[in-house]
Amino acid sequence: MASLCSSSANNQIPLKAHAVAICPLSFFLVLSLLSAVASAHIYHGIEGVNHELFPEILGVEAVARLDELGEVSDAHGYLERTFLSPSSVRAGNLIRLWMEDAGLTTWVDQMGNVHGRTEGMNSSGKALLIGSHLDTVIDAGKFDGSLGIVSALSALKVLKITGRLGKLRRPVEVIAFSDEEGVRFQSTFLGSAAIAGILPVSALHIRDKSGVTVQDVLRQSSIEISEEHFSLLKYDPQSVWGYVEVHIEQGPVLESVGLPLGVVEGIAGQTRLKVTVRGSQGHAGTVPMSMRQDPMPAAAELIVQLESLCKHPTDFLSFDSQCNAFKVESLARSLVCTVGEISTWPSASNVAFTVDIRAMDDIGREAIIYELSKLMYQICDRRSVSCIIERKHDANAVKCDTGLSLQLKSAAYSAVKRMAGEDVDDVPVLMSGAGHDAMAMSHLTKVGMLFVRCRGGISHSPEEHVLDEDVWAAGVAMLSFLLESHM
Repeated sequence: MASLCSSSANNQIPLKAHAVAICPLSFFLVLSLLSAVASAHIYHGIEGVNHELFPEILGVEAVARLDELGEVSDAHGYLERTFLSPSSVRAGNLIRLWMEDAGLTTWVDQMGNVHGRTEGMNSSGKALLIGSHLDTVIDAGKFDGSLGIVSALSALKVLKITGRLGKLRRPVEVIAFSDEEGVRFQSTFLGSAAIAGILPVSALHIRDKSGVTVQDVLRQSSIEISEEHFSLLKYDPQSVWGYVEVHIEQGPVLESVGLPLGVVEGIAGQTRLKVTVRGSQGHAGTVPMSMRQDPMPAAAELIVQLESLCKHPTDFLSFDSQCNAFKVESLARSLVCTVGEISTWPSASNVAFTVDIRAMDDIGREAIIYELSKLMYQICDRRSVSCIIERKHDANAVKCDTGLSLQLKSAAYSAVKRMAGEDVDDVPVLMSGAGHDAMAMSHLTKVGMLFVRCRGGISHSPEEHVLDEDVWAAGVAMLSFLLESHM
C-alpha cells in the first residue's frame, strides 16, 4: 500500500516492462440592435475617463466570430480541428485576419502558433501574453479555446478604435496555440510548451496513428524546423511580464451561483498513461477457459480497478507519521481518474487504453500512480498476460499568481457590476480540474486565468454553450483588465 507522504509516493511506475444570483443581462439584445443607445451605458474608468461597454464589438461581433470558427472543421456534421490539420490552418488564417483587424502585427512560428502583437509605448518592455488554443477535441464545442482568443482580440480592437492601443505601457501579445488538446499526437500543449521551453526536441519525432511525425506535419504546412533551431521557439523569461488566459469554466459552479465570471486560483496536476495488455489470440471455441490468456477481460478488470482506487483512495493509500488522514481525504476531494480511449490490435491479442489522472496534490497523484501500477501488474500476472504502462504526459499542479489574480478579479467585478447596473457579490475564486495552456506557460512566467460560465458545466461536446451576454462580459472584463492594469 503506497503512503501518500513517504518516499514511495515519489517513485515512478514500478520497474517492470459564495455568490448571489443576479438578473440576466437582458438588455444585451437591445444594445446589440440599437448600438446608438450603447453610448448611454458607460462606466467610469481610470482618471475619470468614460469608456463604453461596446456591445457591438465585445458582444455581437465576438459571438459572430465564435460561430464562424465553430464552422471551421475537418469533419462534416461535427467540429474537429487537430494539430495543423487543414481546418486548423484555415482557423489560424482567420484568427490572423482578426489580429490585424485589431491593429496587431502577426506571424506564425515554427510550431504553428499564431501570434499578434502590439508594442505599446515601450517596445523593449516585458510583454503581457494573452492566449488560448485553436485546436479542438473530436466532436467538440465551439467555445473551448476559441473564447479566450476572441475575447482578447475584441478588447484590443476596442483600444484600437478608441486610439488607446498605442498607449499601453508594455507590449501585449495574443497567441493562438496550435495544440493544447493533444488529440492527434497524444501529447498535450505542443504549442504552449514549445514557447515555454519545456517541450523536448524529441517531440518532433512523435508519430500519430498513421505514422506521420510532428515534423512531417509542420513540413506539410511549409514550416521547416530542425533540431538545432528547435530551442529558438522558447521565449526569454526576461522578456515576458505575465500570461493571462480566458476560458470556459468546464464546470457548473458559476452557473450555480448565477455569475458569468470567476477567477482561477490554481490548476490540478495531470498524468496521462497508456496501458497495453498483451495476451494470446486463442480460438473462441477450442481453447478451454483454464488455459485462456484473453487480454480483453484483463483490460476490463484493470479499468474497474482504476475506478475503485480513485473513488475510494483512502482504502488503498496508507499514511504515516509524516502524513495524516486529512491529507488523504483532501486528495480524495480533488482526485479524478478516467479512461479516454480503448483500442484492440491486431484483433483482440493486444488491448490498449489511456488513463487520465488529475489532482491538486502532486505527491498524492504520484501515490495513486504508484499504487495503480502495482495493482495492474498483479492483475496481469494473475491472468497470465503482459502489461506495459507508459507515462505519456505529466504536468504538475499550478498555482496562479496572487497579484495577477487580484487584477483579474477586480476587472471581472467591474465588468459584471457595470453590465448588471447594480452591485453584485464578490467574484468567485475557483480551482480548475481541467488542463490549460496556462499550465505550460507557468514554466515561463506568472499566470492568471479568468473563467466564463458555461451551461450545465458541459464541455468537449456540441452541447457546450456560453450565453451571448457572457461572451460580452468576458470581453468587457478583458478590456477592464487592460485599462486598469496596463495603461
